[in-house]
Amino acid sequence: MKICFVLGTRPEIIKLYSLIKYCESKKIKYFIIHTNQHYDKNMDGVFFKELGLKKAKYNLGIGSGSQGDQTGRMLIEIEKVLMKERPDYVFVQGDTNTVLSGALASSKIKIKVCHVEAGLRSYDREMPEEINRIIADHVSDYLFCPTKKQADISLKEGISKEKIFVTGNTIVDAVLLVGKMSDKKSNVLNKFNLEKSKYFLLTCHRPSNTDDKSNFESIISSINDICEKEGVKCIFPMHPRLNNKKSFVNKFKNIIITDPLGYLDLLKLQKDSKMIFTDSGGIQEESCILKKKCVILRVNTERPETVRVGGAVLLREISTKDIFKKYVLLKNKKVKWYNPFGDGKTAVKIFKILNKN
Repeated sequence: MKICFVLGTRPEIIKLYSLIKYCESKKIKYFIIHTNQHYDKNMDGVFFKELGLKKAKYNLGIGSGSQGDQTGRMLIEIEKVLMKERPDYVFVQGDTNTVLSGALASSKIKIKVCHVEAGLRSYDREMPEEINRIIADHVSDYLFCPTKKQADISLKEGISKEKIFVTGNTIVDAVLLVGKMSDKKSNVLNKFNLEKSKYFLLTCHRPSNTDDKSNFESIISSINDICEKEGVKCIFPMHPRLNNKKSFVNKFKNIIITDPLGYLDLLKLQKDSKMIFTDSGGIQEESCILKKKCVILRVNTERPETVRVGGAVLLREISTKDIFKKYVLLKNKKVKWYNPFGDGKTAVKIFKILNKN
């Protein structure tokens, strides 16, 4: 068996981590194609180092670009590598342009595609990620779904039952494997003079929030006001493409801007925060696993399990009024926590399925 992992962003590195480590433990041949969709050192290089992963065999150096330009260049370069290496299986994870390109390139040259975290739907076609995940699912040979809900969605879309497997989510593997490490190795609270349970964490990167001036201003001003009321600060690791917004955010005294953080520091900040504000799908999952309340800075989500558990709330609109309202609602809510995403053995289950087939 020869495996290829196609990745390009830090969520993909994290969620493929346990699968890569499984290959190493079982001496399964594998190699990594890194598209460099995230090309900033703080966005991916630090993750390889912290997680003890070998460097990618192929770095494609794609970087940023429009949707079509970025996807097209990835498709061309990934195909070249796959034609040379001819792996038995190609793993893609999630819903990025890297996933779309990896799945398309593989399926067209008859290499089996394994889609990790398959079947998710926000039903919002304005999100590029929604298009990516739909196409990836329909060209994949193995759909590894986090829960039965995603399996049912895939079946309703006409995908063969034989291709669909409920395995849990590899994010649980990663959180359980790396969580204890973060307690021992991360010094992030001391670095930013934060006390446990006395700060908020904000992550915000989706174009619908960051490219819309009104939405972004509503998010920052409302969280700053909540901080003022609660007498706490909010730490905000900013994506490199938001550098032009630093001067605006710096006007708000309760928001602490940082560069992108490594996974150990980010997990530590989540674990010890008072509450999390995010538009990230991965952090929605992690907050649920870590039993941390989370205001989702979106009006829809492809992770409805986090809302059903009760520890996360969606907005009706991106406005200061609604963000404050949902914060108060969640603050006063008693949550019966449970983890809907699996037992931390997803990697083992996935390779059992491949071996059986």
